[in-house]
Amino acid sequence: MWHFISEQISESIQQDFICDDIREIKAGDSHKSYKISDGKQRFFVKTNEKHQLSNFDAEREGLDHISHTQLFKVPKVICSGLVSSHSYLVLEYITITQGDDSSWFQFGEALAKMHSNHTQQMYGWQEDNFIGLTPQSNLWHKKWNCFFAEQRIGFMLQLLSEKGIALANIESVVESVKNLLLGHKPQSSMLHGDLWQGNTGFHSKKPVIYDPAFYFGDRETDLAMTELFGRFPEHFYAGYSSIWPLDEGYHYRKPIYQLYHVLNHALLFGGQYIDSAKITLKNLDS
Repeated sequence: MWHFISEQISESIQQDFICDDIREIKAGDSHKSYKISDGKQRFFVKTNEKHQLSNFDAEREGLDHISHTQLFKVPKVICSGLVSSHSYLVLEYITITQGDDSSWFQFGEALAKMHSNHTQQMYGWQEDNFIGLTPQSNLWHKKWNCFFAEQRIGFMLQLLSEKGIALANIESVVESVKNLLLGHKPQSSMLHGDLWQGNTGFHSKKPVIYDPAFYFGDRETDLAMTELFGRFPEHFYAGYSSIWPLDEGYHYRKPIYQLYHVLNHALLFGGQYIDSAKITLKNLDS
């Protein structure tokens, strides 16, 4: 496998590369990750089962679109494909460091600028993709309340139901979410889609993002995610607000937007996430 991947890297970078140092890195539950080197150059490689190539293709698309904004340091995609029974994705290896107050402020500014780069009138994306290993439906829609209720909450509840986890009446929840977001017509922003600290970092003090679940939607969904699994440092929010402050309605919509990610974790891990999802779903009707 590694000989073949080395050949593909060589072809892509137009110079010889033969990896002689392969080190597995713990980098999540959805795939295996490695740092490979020939003593001069290093690359970050993800591998998975053969049928997961579509996940890597979707990640590649998301990274390419975010990189075009030139606001973040984004891992350059080197190559991807199939070898024997595996799929693989080779990325530029980036040394990640912790951020200080100034770099987190810059991160917030960069995200606000990406969100304000208005290039799309509708909500969704040209193709379905994934959030982690979970399929993410992105059918284009003109109305945000319908898109989020159907393509996010309803779709995730359906996946849970198919797994034998029936949390609520899907049609009822979808209608509740539509009503709660009725009248909210946000700008369609370019979104990371899975913005928690595990998908961020810094390189030479410039913000780095990776592992996107890319689509166009309400910028508040990215911000809501930053508050779900350990809130980002306060300087991040100060930086964001310096470019594009959030309005008061965000605090009412935030639990609905976070519900999507809680449902995804309930699907992947069960346990406490199922209980947490039940509490939020119950509050929708109160």
